[in-house]
Amino acid sequence: HIGSGPLLLTQVPACAHASGVTFALLLRSATSQVLVAQLPPGHCLQVRPRSPVAFACKHTGWQQPCALWVVVSAAGAAAAGRRGETALGSEPGPQRRCGSRRSKAAMAPRKKAVAGVAAGTAGAQDDGSGLPSGGVVDRRRRRLLTPGITAVREESKGRGVLYWMSRDQRVQDNWALLHARDLAVASGGELCVVFCLVPTFLDATLRQFDFMLRGLREVEAELQELRIPFELLLCDYGKHAEVLLGLCERREVATMVCDMSPLRVPRAWTADAAKAFGAAGLSCVQVDAHNVVPVWQASDKQETAARTIRSKITQQYGEFLKDMPRLQAMEGQKPSGPVDWEKAEASLKVNRSVTPVVGVVPGAKAAMRQLRDFCSQRLGIFDAQRNNPNADALSGLSPYLHFGQISAQRCALVVRATAESPPAMTAKGDLSKGCESFLEESIVRRELSDNFCWFQEKYDSLQGAAGWAQETLLVHEKDKREHVYSREDIEAGKTHDDLWNAAQLQMVREGKMHGFLRMYWAKKILEWSARPEEALSTAIWLNDKYELDGRDPNGYVGCMWSICGIHDMGWTERPIFGKIRFMNYAGCKRKFDIAQFVAKYPPAADAAAAAGGTAAPPPAAKKRARKG
Repeated sequence: HIGSGPLLLTQVPACAHASGVTFALLLRSATSQVLVAQLPPGHCLQVRPRSPVAFACKHTGWQQPCALWVVVSAAGAAAAGRRGETALGSEPGPQRRCGSRRSKAAMAPRKKAVAGVAAGTAGAQDDGSGLPSGGVVDRRRRRLLTPGITAVREESKGRGVLYWMSRDQRVQDNWALLHARDLAVASGGELCVVFCLVPTFLDATLRQFDFMLRGLREVEAELQELRIPFELLLCDYGKHAEVLLGLCERREVATMVCDMSPLRVPRAWTADAAKAFGAAGLSCVQVDAHNVVPVWQASDKQETAARTIRSKITQQYGEFLKDMPRLQAMEGQKPSGPVDWEKAEASLKVNRSVTPVVGVVPGAKAAMRQLRDFCSQRLGIFDAQRNNPNADALSGLSPYLHFGQISAQRCALVVRATAESPPAMTAKGDLSKGCESFLEESIVRRELSDNFCWFQEKYDSLQGAAGWAQETLLVHEKDKREHVYSREDIEAGKTHDDLWNAAQLQMVREGKMHGFLRMYWAKKILEWSARPEEALSTAIWLNDKYELDGRDPNGYVGCMWSICGIHDMGWTERPIFGKIRFMNYAGCKRKFDIAQFVAKYPPAADAAAAAGGTAAPPPAAKKRARKG
């Protein structure tokens, strides 16, 4: 055994056949990267490129990695380093009986893995947890933010583990919290959950903070039942590192687990905290509990469109789209005292004129009710009617997904189970097609948004667009606009377009806008603004101010797609838009009954008439069926 790192295996050693146990060494061409088979602590194995290995321990009947000592010379390992053979940690696969049938997804041949993200290997730095069993959380889902200071080490024994909850505000189906519990059990210390509440965040208003805080009340109650302390700490903007270190000192914490967010501000807060923890000799582990396929595992670059990331995600469903264990109680722990929620609400320095949406209930329980209602009532028509604003076909899960009050993975599993329950065709539509479309929207498209924000720092700027889009918008920047509206008139929905006004009123009143109309809405802002940068700024500002799911990668990407053409291609060139995809009133009229939608928001037509527009004719009365 040489050092503490993986060892190099150049040929099958004789000891593989010792002790009366037969090991089958299976070689197959998979990737040019070196694949590491992770063995129990202190037992590592490294093989040459294109030679992944699997061991079948036939005397037990289980197929899984088995303990094996391999001794080679240091010169051999050094030579491997000179050849550029990189050691990447892998997660032991699920235990499976030899000869058992694999799922169709698992049987499907995999394409060449993304460089640096080899199949079955970690796409990010392994957290080096040292958990005897590897833990319940896939190693590829987590990464160490404090190099050299691992989660489970001699100094951490008997000391606590802190889970810094931020993006994923739920107790169950939370990989980050599950990993924190694993670490706490391994170290023999206490598990504690903390949420840092800042007085303001980007353009969030009372509407969004109220939704979040009411959801966190449910988190507190659920953690109390599991005997896990929960603390809500009031934190000055950007002072998270100081606040978290203070809590760690008070609770004798040695390791912190944190969520993953691809947005600039949360990433900066996480980086500051990790740096401070490393300087203090504490470890920090980040877990992507938000995506089905972790953002750093799905791709190692900014993807240009859904078509370029789709297969990279769907080919990993068999590995990542699986059920999650329930979080168990921490016996012997004492839950913390109650949070002063009135004090928390009073600490907010936000726009209170944008009030909470009446009738929308936050929290994990409400999210699960919404999911079940969607599956039983609307999944069958989702594929055919999701682009019709007059049809009640959407899931309504977006606010819950944004605040992490429900797991996208759980949503996908429930929807898929519903679609697989016979019969797939019902009086309410085609469940299988609805499932396919839902997985495309909730996983592929949503995780494409995370990919964009993760790799593109200027995700909310014209500079973040592709070169062709920046060029075409610049060329047409000074084109004559038939209508130019102020930000105030746009916010008030006082344009000549009754459909646009109705969409704006829906957002202001209900904290949401139909997905199809979001595209039309943003493109019209481009058409009515003096400059593309102004249009993008206005669209993002309104989205973040009124939408319950504002300040989200999906929102930024939606605005950038509509105005800057990201994840799209160039179209026929026309005034103002250049080669950016064009949408107009007539196109919407061909897709759905505009008058029916506008009728739900009467001020929209009045404002359009006052601005000199022509309102759509009233919806036609339904003919009564003749008797007899």
